Amino acid sequence: MNGLTALRVSILGALMSVAAPSWAAAEVTAIVGAGVVDLASGRTIPNATVLIEGERIKQAGPAGAVTVPAGARIVHEDGKWLLPGIMDMHVHLGLVLPGAEGAELEHESEAGLALRMAKNAKATLWSGTTTVRLTGEEKHAEFPVKAAIDRGEIPGPRIFASGEPLIPTGGHGAEFLASGIDGKTEVIKFTRKQIQAGATWIKLMISKGLADTKGEIAAADMTIEEMQAAVDIAHSHGAKVTAHTGSPTATMEAIEAGVDCFEHGYFLDEKVFREIKKRDRWYVPTIVVSQAGALEFFRKIGSPPWYLERAKSVGQVHWHALQTAIAVGVNIAMGTDQFPFEPNEGTVAAVRETELYVEAGMTPLQALRSAMVNPARMMGVDKDLGGLEPGKYADIIAVGSDPLKDIHALRSISMVMKGGVVVRNEGTAGT
Repeated sequence: MNGLTALRVSILGALMSVAAPSWAAAEVTAIVGAGVVDLASGRTIPNATVLIEGERIKQAGPAGAVTVPAGARIVHEDGKWLLPGIMDMHVHLGLVLPGAEGAELEHESEAGLALRMAKNAKATLWSGTTTVRLTGEEKHAEFPVKAAIDRGEIPGPRIFASGEPLIPTGGHGAEFLASGIDGKTEVIKFTRKQIQAGATWIKLMISKGLADTKGEIAAADMTIEEMQAAVDIAHSHGAKVTAHTGSPTATMEAIEAGVDCFEHGYFLDEKVFREIKKRDRWYVPTIVVSQAGALEFFRKIGSPPWYLERAKSVGQVHWHALQTAIAVGVNIAMGTDQFPFEPNEGTVAAVRETELYVEAGMTPLQALRSAMVNPARMMGVDKDLGGLEPGKYADIIAVGSDPLKDIHALRSISMVMKGGVVVRNEGTAGT
């Protein structure tokens, strides 16, 4: 039995039963009684009906304009407000950070990693995040997990994955992950291996980060030639490239090399963001990792004092970077760099990240688009995801009040649907 087969067997043995999945979709479903938030126009439709056929939305509009066929499954969401599912663009389902919890996972097997990722995938979906982009995992364990989710064998969000991160010698993550990818030849070979495994994104570590004990976050770790080599191979295979960065110098070089997206951006300034906007590239802020709420998570996993201090040390400059990006008008897609379901300042990380965008200068509509529309555009899948329009997948959440008036409405998620299947429903008349 090969490694991937063993992973699949382990996952299915733990998470499946011989019976048909309880989340199997009804042929026709109608969500009734709720208002619809149209993020394309910025308007709402009170007392709407959303008609779903199979996995996709067939019609959405005022209740009187949508005919519900006889025999349809009815989901009552009276008084609620419907939105597209949350899309978190910076997730590690196998996240391991410095501290006591990380030490316990030091010798985790491939099967153990896959099972842990499957558990986190289920919790992610239940919390309201229906799509994730995985920005660097170990041992390619995410691919059998993704395959099992796609086949409907286990519950979880839609996954877009980057495989293993490309780490140069001494680069970010070198103390915990495989590193030492140096020079064009090694970069090309490594990039091809990720694409062969199923990656649709390539993740480059072009500067240091919070989890590094040595080196300045603002320093550059990759050459422009190395970045260009990764971009050339990725783009030739229809994949995109994103870069972990806190360095203005490294980011400017990466922009020239053709990198599509930038993560964190702790020390990025107006000059860099204006160039990102000019080139129509993307920014994923992950602002929660450097703000007060993240300390709850870091203490929970037993992070050492040096890590807590490093996180706090970049909080103010990271916040200023986010404010600058918003003011410049950069393309922003929401990402947390935490488990989307992780507690954070009275809510979960994906919701708190979105709230922080409003505190930093976005309108609620802009913040909602960053979390529910822009990610689909960034990944080139906006024909299928990122809205409640006919033809798109029925990935839908229900909240208790109008989020265009108050972004904190996201704290009241009570229903989660993915592909026409209700995976969570509470506090309503039900189905």
